[in-house]
Parts: sequence; C-alpha cells; structure tokens
Amino acid sequence: MASPVTTRTVRPLDALRFDTSGPPEITSVVTDHLLRLGAQAAGSLSGSAPTGQTVLAGGGFHPAEARTTWSGPGAGIVDEATVQAATGIMSVHGRKHGAPCGLAADYTATATAALTVQGLLAGLLAQARGSGPTRVSTRADHAGLLTVSQYLAAAGADEGEAADIATGGPPFTSAEGLHFELETLDPAAWAAFWRALDTPADAVRSGWRPFQFRYATACAPFPQALHATTRRYPLERIRQAASNAGAQVCVLGTLSDRAAEHDDADPWRLHLLDPSGDRPGRPVPTPPGRPLAGITVLEAGRRIQAPLAAHLLGLLGAEVLRIEPPGGDPLRGMPPTSSGVSARWLALNRGKDAVEIDIKADAGRRRLRELAAEADVFLHNWAPGKASELGLDSSDLTSVNPALVYAYTSGWGGRIPDAPMGTDFMVQARTGVGEAVRPDGEVPAPSLMTLLDVLGGLLGTEAILAGLLQRERSGHGVYVESSLLGAADILTAPALARAARGENTRMPAGFRRPLPTADGWVAPCGDAAADAAAHDLRGLTTADAVQQLHAHGLTATAVTTDLSGLHRDPRFAGSIGRDAHGAPAVPDPWSFV
Repeated sequence: MASPVTTRTVRPLDALRFDTSGPPEITSVVTDHLLRLGAQAAGSLSGSAPTGQTVLAGGGFHPAEARTTWSGPGAGIVDEATVQAATGIMSVHGRKHGAPCGLAADYTATATAALTVQGLLAGLLAQARGSGPTRVSTRADHAGLLTVSQYLAAAGADEGEAADIATGGPPFTSAEGLHFELETLDPAAWAAFWRALDTPADAVRSGWRPFQFRYATACAPFPQALHATTRRYPLERIRQAASNAGAQVCVLGTLSDRAAEHDDADPWRLHLLDPSGDRPGRPVPTPPGRPLAGITVLEAGRRIQAPLAAHLLGLLGAEVLRIEPPGGDPLRGMPPTSSGVSARWLALNRGKDAVEIDIKADAGRRRLRELAAEADVFLHNWAPGKASELGLDSSDLTSVNPALVYAYTSGWGGRIPDAPMGTDFMVQARTGVGEAVRPDGEVPAPSLMTLLDVLGGLLGTEAILAGLLQRERSGHGVYVESSLLGAADILTAPALARAARGENTRMPAGFRRPLPTADGWVAPCGDAAADAAAHDLRGLTTADAVQQLHAHGLTATAVTTDLSGLHRDPRFAGSIGRDAHGAPAVPDPWSFV
C-alpha cells in the first residue's frame, strides 16, 4: 500500500446539498455515497418511484442532475430480478450450478448507483474546469451489461473458451463440514497442496486448468476427487498443507460475523497530499467533448479492478496510457480471442494506449516518473508494499507532480488484520458475500462471477473522480484508495443491517429463481414472483410463457442463456456493438446532456 507522508482526509462535496428519489435499492446507495463524500441531504429522501432523480447543488456549482431508470421503455425490465435475467447475469452466475439463478443481493442496483454518482462527479469536475454537462442519465440494464462485459465479449469471440463451461466449482468442505475457499495463482503450489493430501495425481493435473480459468468462465468443473479429498481431512490439516505449499484457504464467513466486526468505514479513502505545502497544481481546462477530455491517466493494472476503473475514465473522455511489462501484457493473448487479441482483455482495455516499461529497472522507474510528472492520475493495483519497494508510492510521484491524483485499487484496504490474499473469491469468502448471494436454505457459496472485481473497479473510478474534483477545489494532489473489501461492504450493506438488528440475513427460499419453460427460462419481477410460481410454464415456449404471465397482470422477462445472441435481443436494440477487433462491446453506462 502506498504511504502518503502528510495527509488530511477530505470530503470533495463539502458545501453541496442534494435531493434524491426513486427505487430504494438504487437511491439508498446513491444517498450513502453522497453523504460520505461530504454532501448534505437537502430534505426528505424518498423512494419507490420507478425512475430515480438526484439533484446536487451548492458550493458555487450549477445544479447537477442525474436520472436513473431500470431500462428503456417497453423492455419489460423493471427491477433487479428482471435486469439480472435479461443481461445474462443469472446465466453466468448459474453456470456452476447447471441452471440460471439470480443473485440474492442487489448487484445491478448497487452498480447503477455507483455509476450514477460517477456521472454526477464527472459533471461537477467538468464545471470546475470551466464547462461541461449538468445532466446525466444511467440505466440499470446498461450497468448489468457492463458487469458481464467480459463474459459477453468471450461469448462473441472468434474461438471457443480455453476451459470447459460446465457444472462444478468451489467451495470445498472439510471433514468437520466447514466450507472454505482455496486460492493460489501458482500451479506448483496447487500441485503441492493436493499431493500433501494424497490426492490422485490425474485429478490434480486435470483440476488445475478449470481452477485457473474459473475467474474467466464463472465455473470450475474439476474432478470430484478433489472434493472427496478435502472431506477426509480436518480443517487444521488442510490449512497446514496449504501453508506448506504456498497456497491459502479461507473458511466462509457469515454475515453475522462480518456485522459484528464492521466499522462502517467509507468504501474508499481520500487524503489531501502535503496539505501544508504551498505547491498548488496547474489548472487543467476542459476541452470540448466528454467530461474528462484533456485528463491523462497512467494505469499500471492487471486483471480486472484497476483496468476497469481506467476503462471507465477513458469512456468519460480521459486519455489512458497503460504501463505494461516488456513484451506487453500477457493477458492480451488469453483465449478466446478476436482478431488475435483476447476478447476479455479488449472488454477492459480497448481504446487505451500502451507503453512497455520494466519497473524493476532503474531506467524504467525513471521513465515512469517522467510520465507521472505530466499526468493527472496514476493508478495501480500492485501487491501491498510493492509501490514503496519500487520507489513509486504517492510521496515519490507527487514529489515530481504535486497535482497528481495517486490511486490504488487494493484487496483489503488495510482494514482486516491477517487477511488472506486480496482476490475476488477470497474477499467474498471472508466477508459473507457467499451467504448474501444465496437465499435461505441453500449452502452459502461465493459466486464464480467476478462480482467484487467489477464493483471494486466501479469504486475505483468513483474515488478517482472524487479525487480529481477535490484537486480542482484545493489545488493539491490527492491520494485515493478503493478496495474489494469496500465493494463487499456496499453489496452486502442491506444484509449487514439485518444482521445488526438480529434479523435473518438471508432472503427467502427460492428467491430470484427463474421458472422453467419448454425451451428456456422466465424470470418474474420481484413483486410478481409468488403469483408467477403458481403457473406451470413448462409446456410453453418462453415467449408464450411471458405473454401468459402478462395476461394475468404479472411482469416477467425471458432469461438470457446465450450471451452471444444478446446483440440481436430486442430488449437491447442497437445497444451492443462490435469494436475494431470484432469483439462485442457494451454501451457506455452514462448519457450526458
């Protein structure tokens, strides 16, 4: 983690006030984030309307307005359940179970709220730089498409997946019946762990590939012999084997345990760098175009969290320059590919420029500092302590650029003692997400969708925009940090609140489970779920089943099971395109006026 020497916590929306109304799943998160960023509620906050409206004003700014809807008109997408169904989230989340199923947590609503706050911050930032839009619109269905953009890109690639998409995956179970996640990025550590538990060699060999690619495919059909092995041993023996091999295990935590330790910390940290110094940064005026036009972002990120944050900044108009190792990012070639480039990589990195720098060499670090001296943002997601070790932490880079926004997207944010590896599935396991995404009566299990990497990327963008706005208001550089832990906390916030009140943390049995038809699945909206379940739709086509439910006054939509056909889906007419490599590309998540 970077170590700013002299800092002061800041709230970039101090002196601003807001009103908001709309769907409570979305507006409650918008409200929470605006309050944490320093704005004050101007009056009573209301919910339940299908269209959200937020107005943020004061502090010398013209009012910034955000309009939020579930989808476009006439699409039959009216709430969290139908967004998850239509955008393919139910299908991807259900891969490891063999059938589509919904996330019991309000995932797309949370993502939509973060994008709404991003739009408001981007508009204010453009105003602070001289001009810009004052109104932004967001849609939950477009937010849902963004969250599955990597899976959608892979489904529309020129070739098939590198690993099978089939039923199966963690968590594992110990002899005591404790469920746990296993994590390692090293095939040698994987093999050593299983050998120590006397696992059949062929199962160890064939299990590595689906385990390695589970982040990409959202499933892990490895041999049942692996599950049988862990059930023979107590957890302490399993922990010892993992420790000796260089792997890690994490027992699935409960929401009640997380609620007991929860500190209600902000999902990001914002600190003014060197507030005592008289070194105001240079103003960066807004050229015509998108809100961040004229802003330069240096990104040294891998995998999802940091690249997604930078990708969104690029969509807002920033020029993004990726710092890649000599030979380029190895993930560029990760299958499946479109025109020879990884479709998943394109989903997060299309449109970025790149420069190859060996940050382990003195010359490479000098080159990076030179680039940082002319940049507005430096963003990385290196392992904790690596930035300081390389001489590239916030104090190092702001010494050459006092106006820099130094951003770090981390795993744990330094908030959990003795935390395991800061990867998506380990954070899901430790924080009770595995319980929050499954309804009552089902065994808790983290989703094999990269839920927190995506939400963490959204938080990273939000924090950077807040940092850029604070820089414009103060003239000083800002250190910002977001984390997967922060993403877990905002996703599970309603469940944690129920746990704190001593209520059942889980949603009812069967929650957001779609109904089978003769050729697919139908998902009723939440309000219609109980009545829809009374209808036997198995003899009807999906289209006829939707019509029958509509005839009974019930809202429902078809569950997308083939992501490769989404671009032809009338519910998203004209929304999904193709990039220069031929890979599917989802629409921008905001519309500015």
